[in-house]
Amino acid sequence: MFEQILVYWKHYLGQDWNDWQIKLALSVVLWLLFSLLKRLLKNSVARRLKANPVARYNWNKGISYILNGLLLLSLAFLWANQFESFATFLGLLSAGLAIAFRDPIVNMAGWYYIVFRKPFKVGDRIQVGDKTGDVIDIKLFDFVMLELGNWVHSDQSTGRLLSIPNMRVFNTDIANYNATLDFIWNELELDITFDSNWVKAKEILTEILNQKAPTYYEQARENLRNMSGEYLIYYNKLTPIVYTSVEREGIRFSLRYLCPPKQRRGSAQQIWESILIAFAEAEDIDWAYPSQRIIGWPEKEK
Repeated sequence: MFEQILVYWKHYLGQDWNDWQIKLALSVVLWLLFSLLKRLLKNSVARRLKANPVARYNWNKGISYILNGLLLLSLAFLWANQFESFATFLGLLSAGLAIAFRDPIVNMAGWYYIVFRKPFKVGDRIQVGDKTGDVIDIKLFDFVMLELGNWVHSDQSTGRLLSIPNMRVFNTDIANYNATLDFIWNELELDITFDSNWVKAKEILTEILNQKAPTYYEQARENLRNMSGEYLIYYNKLTPIVYTSVEREGIRFSLRYLCPPKQRRGSAQQIWESILIAFAEAEDIDWAYPSQRIIGWPEKEK
């Protein structure tokens, strides 16, 4: 097919054009055609999936991968007869790329691992090394996260985008907040003094936690049941619970509950506000905090 096109172009352009010049011109034409086709398909997808951004993103990525692959394959066949054989061409190309583009090749291998092994996907909240963020794009050489934390407290966005090379999946620990349950365990801790009515305090905290904590434990139990064939994860209790312990500062309560990763700060705020109101109304419950107590001795009688 390409040989016939070359003969036609050489006849049309004249004998002054060498084969490599014609092939270069055809390469540019192919690139323009594939770029135009990609834009037309993406515009069509945008019109049809206007109300579904996730599906639109996935379709756009699929279109890009397929058309870019077809373009590279077409260019390979177009230029193959400049060498003794297509196999020789591929061998030289592979050797040259392996030497000159080691990092890009490893990044492409990382992309393959991410796409097919799925350690995370677009929309997941992950931690890569000391960086945490929401994955918003996965590209051939890197993936992009919307940064969380850093100078911003709790799991709130900083507004910065982090571009992480795909090769990091091979040499860095990755924590995925959404890998199995789509929920995480959140804990809030507070201390009260030893002379407070700790039984009453625990009853108040349990009631608040049952009322204000997100109620996702039934959904989490169903997720665990569905994932049991792939992961061995077992929890005795998925409902909210208040644990009690004794520390130097006083009696400590740990409030533990399930919540979606992106609702961690909002749910904690609701629970803390309810606790502050309830403890303010309880005269026999005092917060424990660093303090000093001075005891005065009575003066001796003269």
